[in-house]
Amino acid sequence: MPFTLHRKLALPGPGEALPGRATALTVPARHLVLGGPLQPPFPVGYAQAMFGMGCFWGAERKFWQADGVFTTAVGYAAGLTPNPTYEEVCSGMTGHNEVVLVVFDPARIVYGSLLRIFWENHDPTQGMRQGNDIGTQYRSGIYCADADQIRAATASRDAFAVALRDAGYGAVTTEILTMPAFYYAEAYHQQYLARNPNGYCGLGGTGVACQVGADMRVGQRD
Repeated sequence: MPFTLHRKLALPGPGEALPGRATALTVPARHLVLGGPLQPPFPVGYAQAMFGMGCFWGAERKFWQADGVFTTAVGYAAGLTPNPTYEEVCSGMTGHNEVVLVVFDPARIVYGSLLRIFWENHDPTQGMRQGNDIGTQYRSGIYCADADQIRAATASRDAFAVALRDAGYGAVTTEILTMPAFYYAEAYHQQYLARNPNGYCGLGGTGVACQVGADMRVGQRD
Protein backbone atom coordinates (compact mmCIF):
# COMPACT_ATOMS: atom_id res chain seq x y z
CA MET A 1 0.00 0.00 0.00
CA PRO A 2 1.53 3.39 -0.94
CA PHE A 3 2.45 5.56 2.02
CA THR A 4 0.05 8.31 0.97
CA LEU A 5 -2.94 5.96 0.96
CA HIS A 6 -1.84 4.32 4.22
CA ARG A 7 -1.61 7.76 5.79
CA LYS A 8 -5.16 8.54 4.71
CA LEU A 9 -6.49 5.33 6.25
CA ALA A 10 -4.67 5.44 9.60
CA LEU A 11 -5.10 8.00 12.37
CA PRO A 12 -1.86 9.73 13.38
CA GLY A 13 -0.45 9.37 16.87
CA PRO A 14 0.16 12.37 19.17
CA GLY A 15 3.77 12.63 18.06
CA GLU A 16 2.87 12.51 14.37
CA ALA A 17 0.06 15.08 14.09
CA LEU A 18 0.61 18.49 12.56
CA PRO A 19 1.09 21.31 15.11
CA GLY A 20 -1.76 23.53 13.93
CA ARG A 21 -2.19 27.04 15.28
CA ALA A 22 -3.67 29.03 18.14
CA THR A 23 -5.88 31.23 15.97
CA ALA A 24 -9.29 29.99 14.81
CA LEU A 25 -10.34 30.29 11.19
CA THR A 26 -12.74 33.13 10.37
CA VAL A 27 -16.35 32.24 9.51
CA PRO A 28 -19.45 34.27 8.56
CA ALA A 29 -21.53 35.67 11.38
CA ARG A 30 -24.82 34.23 10.08
CA HIS A 31 -26.09 31.04 8.47
CA LEU A 32 -26.70 31.68 4.78
CA VAL A 33 -29.98 29.71 4.73
CA LEU A 34 -31.37 29.79 8.27
CA GLY A 35 -30.12 33.22 9.31
CA GLY A 36 -29.03 32.18 12.81
CA PRO A 37 -25.52 32.69 14.17
CA LEU A 38 -22.84 30.16 13.29
CA GLN A 39 -21.07 30.63 16.61
CA PRO A 40 -22.26 30.82 20.24
CA PRO A 41 -24.04 32.09 22.16
CA PHE A 42 -27.08 30.12 21.03
CA PRO A 43 -30.61 30.49 22.47
CA VAL A 44 -31.15 29.20 26.00
CA GLY A 45 -32.72 25.74 26.02
CA TYR A 46 -31.44 24.74 22.59
CA ALA A 47 -29.32 21.60 22.27
CA GLN A 48 -26.30 20.67 20.19
CA ALA A 49 -25.38 17.54 18.25
CA MET A 50 -22.42 16.67 16.03
CA PHE A 51 -22.13 14.14 13.21
CA GLY A 52 -19.53 12.94 10.72
CA MET A 53 -20.88 11.11 7.68
CA GLY A 54 -18.54 11.78 4.77
CA CYS A 55 -18.05 15.05 2.91
CA PHE A 56 -19.55 17.70 5.14
CA TRP A 57 -21.06 19.76 2.32
CA GLY A 58 -23.95 17.38 1.67
CA ALA A 59 -24.26 16.35 5.29
CA GLU A 60 -24.80 19.93 6.42
CA ARG A 61 -27.58 20.45 3.87
CA LYS A 62 -29.45 17.39 5.17
CA PHE A 63 -29.55 18.86 8.66
CA TRP A 64 -30.35 22.48 7.81
CA GLN A 65 -33.37 21.22 5.86
CA ALA A 66 -34.87 19.64 8.99
CA ASP A 67 -37.63 21.58 10.72
CA GLY A 68 -36.54 22.57 14.21
CA VAL A 69 -32.86 22.98 13.41
CA PHE A 70 -31.74 26.49 14.40
CA THR A 71 -28.33 26.60 12.77
CA THR A 72 -25.61 24.35 11.37
CA ALA A 73 -21.89 24.72 10.73
CA VAL A 74 -19.20 22.51 9.25
CA GLY A 75 -15.85 21.91 10.81
CA TYR A 76 -13.25 19.48 12.05
CA ALA A 77 -13.40 17.36 15.20
CA ALA A 78 -12.10 14.22 16.91
CA GLY A 79 -8.49 14.85 15.92
CA LEU A 80 -5.28 16.20 17.42
CA THR A 81 -4.31 19.35 15.54
CA PRO A 82 -5.72 22.65 16.90
CA ASN A 83 -7.47 24.87 14.34
CA PRO A 84 -6.51 22.80 11.29
CA THR A 85 -6.96 23.93 7.72
CA TYR A 86 -8.82 21.89 5.11
CA GLU A 87 -5.57 21.00 3.38
CA GLU A 88 -4.08 19.76 6.66
CA VAL A 89 -7.13 17.62 7.41
CA CYS A 90 -7.01 16.12 3.92
CA SER A 91 -3.36 15.19 4.43
CA GLY A 92 -4.43 12.65 7.04
CA MET A 93 -1.99 14.16 9.53
CA THR A 94 -4.46 15.85 11.90
CA GLY A 95 -6.74 12.93 12.81
CA HIS A 96 -9.83 15.07 12.34
CA ASN A 97 -13.16 14.10 10.87
CA GLU A 98 -15.30 16.37 8.67
CA VAL A 99 -18.31 17.04 10.87
CA VAL A 100 -21.52 19.04 11.08
CA LEU A 101 -22.46 20.91 14.24
CA VAL A 102 -26.26 21.01 14.61
CA VAL A 103 -28.01 23.39 17.01
CA PHE A 104 -31.66 22.48 17.42
CA ASP A 105 -34.80 23.31 19.37
CA PRO A 106 -35.73 20.10 21.23
CA ALA A 107 -39.32 21.33 21.50
CA ARG A 108 -39.58 21.05 17.71
CA ILE A 109 -37.24 18.22 16.75
CA VAL A 110 -35.98 15.39 18.93
CA TYR A 111 -32.49 13.94 18.90
CA GLY A 112 -33.78 10.65 17.54
CA SER A 113 -34.92 12.42 14.38
CA LEU A 114 -31.40 13.75 13.88
CA LEU A 115 -30.07 10.23 14.35
CA ARG A 116 -32.43 9.02 11.65
CA ILE A 117 -31.08 11.66 9.23
CA PHE A 118 -27.58 10.54 10.10
CA TRP A 119 -28.12 6.81 9.62
CA GLU A 120 -30.23 7.00 6.46
CA ASN A 121 -28.00 9.36 4.50
CA HIS A 122 -24.65 7.60 4.48
CA ASP A 123 -23.18 4.10 4.61
CA PRO A 124 -21.85 3.57 8.15
CA THR A 125 -20.07 0.31 7.26
CA GLN A 126 -17.23 1.69 5.13
CA GLY A 127 -14.55 2.55 7.69
CA MET A 128 -12.25 5.38 6.61
CA ARG A 129 -14.19 6.30 3.52
CA GLN A 130 -17.56 7.22 2.10
CA GLY A 131 -17.96 6.05 -1.47
CA ASN A 132 -15.15 7.48 -3.58
CA ASP A 133 -14.08 9.83 -0.78
CA ILE A 134 -11.24 8.01 0.96
CA GLY A 135 -9.53 9.11 4.15
CA THR A 136 -9.85 9.38 7.90
CA GLN A 137 -11.82 12.62 7.56
CA TYR A 138 -14.69 10.71 5.91
CA ARG A 139 -15.30 8.22 8.72
CA SER A 140 -18.70 7.76 10.29
CA GLY A 141 -19.04 9.34 13.73
CA ILE A 142 -21.54 10.54 16.31
CA TYR A 143 -20.18 13.01 18.85
CA CYS A 144 -22.45 13.36 21.86
CA ALA A 145 -23.14 16.34 24.10
CA ASP A 146 -24.12 14.28 27.16
CA ALA A 147 -24.76 10.81 28.55
CA ASP A 148 -28.35 10.78 27.23
CA GLN A 149 -27.13 11.35 23.69
CA ILE A 150 -24.53 8.60 24.09
CA ARG A 151 -27.20 6.15 25.22
CA ALA A 152 -29.53 7.11 22.38
CA ALA A 153 -26.77 7.00 19.76
CA THR A 154 -25.57 3.61 20.98
CA ALA A 155 -29.09 2.15 21.00
CA SER A 156 -29.75 3.48 17.50
CA ARG A 157 -26.46 2.02 16.24
CA ASP A 158 -27.26 -1.39 17.66
CA ALA A 159 -30.75 -1.38 16.15
CA PHE A 160 -29.62 -0.12 12.76
CA ALA A 161 -26.76 -2.64 12.66
CA VAL A 162 -29.34 -5.43 12.70
CA ALA A 163 -31.27 -3.83 9.83
CA LEU A 164 -28.06 -3.38 7.83
CA ARG A 165 -26.99 -6.98 8.48
CA ASP A 166 -30.37 -8.23 7.33
CA ALA A 167 -29.91 -6.20 4.13
CA GLY A 168 -26.53 -7.77 3.46
CA TYR A 169 -24.23 -5.06 4.75
CA GLY A 170 -21.18 -5.56 6.95
CA ALA A 171 -20.46 -4.37 10.46
CA VAL A 172 -21.09 -0.76 11.47
CA THR A 173 -17.84 1.21 11.88
CA THR A 174 -19.37 4.37 13.36
CA GLU A 175 -17.45 5.84 16.29
CA ILE A 176 -19.52 7.22 19.17
CA LEU A 177 -17.63 9.64 21.39
CA THR A 178 -18.22 12.43 23.86
CA MET A 179 -18.35 15.66 21.86
CA PRO A 180 -14.75 16.79 21.23
CA ALA A 181 -13.45 20.26 20.43
CA PHE A 182 -15.05 21.63 17.27
CA TYR A 183 -12.93 23.72 14.92
CA TYR A 184 -14.89 25.72 12.36
CA ALA A 185 -13.96 25.04 8.74
CA GLU A 186 -13.06 27.83 6.34
CA ALA A 187 -15.77 30.32 5.35
CA TYR A 188 -16.15 28.90 1.84
CA HIS A 189 -17.14 25.51 3.25
CA GLN A 190 -20.03 26.91 5.33
CA GLN A 191 -23.37 26.17 3.62
CA TYR A 192 -21.37 25.30 0.51
CA LEU A 193 -24.27 23.72 -1.39
CA ALA A 194 -26.44 26.79 -0.80
CA ARG A 195 -23.74 28.88 -2.47
CA ASN A 196 -23.09 26.24 -5.13
CA PRO A 197 -26.36 24.35 -5.77
CA ASN A 198 -24.74 22.16 -8.42
CA GLY A 199 -21.64 21.50 -6.36
CA TYR A 200 -20.25 18.10 -5.47
CA CYS A 201 -22.21 15.99 -3.01
CA GLY A 202 -20.96 12.48 -2.43
CA LEU A 203 -23.57 11.71 0.19
CA GLY A 204 -25.53 8.52 -0.32
CA GLY A 205 -27.42 6.18 1.95
CA THR A 206 -27.85 2.43 1.90
CA GLY A 207 -31.58 2.48 1.25
CA VAL A 208 -32.13 0.77 4.61
CA ALA A 209 -34.77 2.49 6.75
CA CYS A 210 -33.86 3.57 10.27
CA GLN A 211 -36.67 3.01 12.75
CA VAL A 212 -35.47 5.41 15.49
CA GLY A 213 -37.12 8.79 15.66
CA ALA A 214 -39.77 10.48 17.71
CA ASP A 215 -39.49 7.98 20.56
CA MET A 216 -35.90 9.08 21.28
CA ARG A 217 -36.70 12.34 23.01
CA VAL A 218 -33.18 13.16 24.20
CA GLY A 219 -32.84 16.85 24.99
CA GLN A 220 -36.60 17.39 25.18
CA ARG A 221 -37.45 20.33 27.41
CA ASP A 222 -40.03 19.87 30.14
